[in-house]
Amino acid sequence: MSNAFAEESGGPAVQETGPFGLPVDSALAAESRRFLAAVEELLLDSVRSDNPLLNEASKHLVEAGGKRFRPMLVTLASHFGDPTAAGLVPAAVVVELTHLGTLYHDDVMDEATVRRGRQSANVRWDNTRAILTGDYLFARASDLLADLGTEPVRIQARAFARLVRGQIEETTGPAEGADPLKHYLQVLADKTASLIAVSGQFGALLSGAPASTVDTVTSACEKIGIAFQLSDDILDIDSETEESGKTPGTDLREGIRTLPMHHVLAGVGSGPDDARLRDLLVQDLTDDALHAEALALLRAHPAMDRARADLLRVAEDARAELLTLPANPARDALTALCDYVVSRTG
Repeated sequence: MSNAFAEESGGPAVQETGPFGLPVDSALAAESRRFLAAVEELLLDSVRSDNPLLNEASKHLVEAGGKRFRPMLVTLASHFGDPTAAGLVPAAVVVELTHLGTLYHDDVMDEATVRRGRQSANVRWDNTRAILTGDYLFARASDLLADLGTEPVRIQARAFARLVRGQIEETTGPAEGADPLKHYLQVLADKTASLIAVSGQFGALLSGAPASTVDTVTSACEKIGIAFQLSDDILDIDSETEESGKTPGTDLREGIRTLPMHHVLAGVGSGPDDARLRDLLVQDLTDDALHAEALALLRAHPAMDRARADLLRVAEDARAELLTLPANPARDALTALCDYVVSRTG
């Protein structure tokens, strides 16, 4: 597979803009577009129901769009084997349905009002219908998964157990005497990165890639998932609304402790405002004045540089693992993703 796309064109690979605005080999980009179009078609078909309410509710988030990040990882990982192998499109739909199902449940737990620019399902209908719709998507994912063999079923079941464990651990918080930062990172790995890891694992496994390659892709994709969440932690504090499309300091306002906040509370920094910031971080920051003060202090705090260093380390670890794989345009795209996740916080 090494440099296959370049060889097909008879010379150096032509680049074009791909996901997240990254430069991607043009042949790989075209193949990925075809793959994702097939995913979209099966995704819509999979959520269709004879029940009018269930049909409308289950299509609610599918039709809202999204990056389809997990299906994209499935197709990129498949290029370490046979990217035309049967089962890859259904596998990509399985991970996307699972992800979408968790969003319905998350919005109920978080009492969210908006998701992907639309009224959340729990607001448009109610909590019961939102939860049941999420359950329906999980069931549809399981139905597709059953045709892929026992190993993918086992992989999905274990990942789903991690998702649930991560959510429970986030809800209950760290045990007495436990390291809050270590607890947070484990929650992040279980709740967010586990399904991203499965995306890469399915792509490599179902394409027939060697077992060692499957293991490497799985590990690297989990690290990419962690890095994306850490970059979101930083962007939530450091970006402006017009840059990110999100309201800065949302996590602060909602009382969610993310990586920079954990560093502050752990004692990173020794400036004159540290005590005040630590005091603010344990308060209710729904008050606009207190929120603005905490956000300003956090943006200027050394904890932000520590968080960026953590992000860089995780992304570089993922990149180092990917570079042990055979060279091809898909590997280039994945390593560019590692660079992107760091640069988006710059």
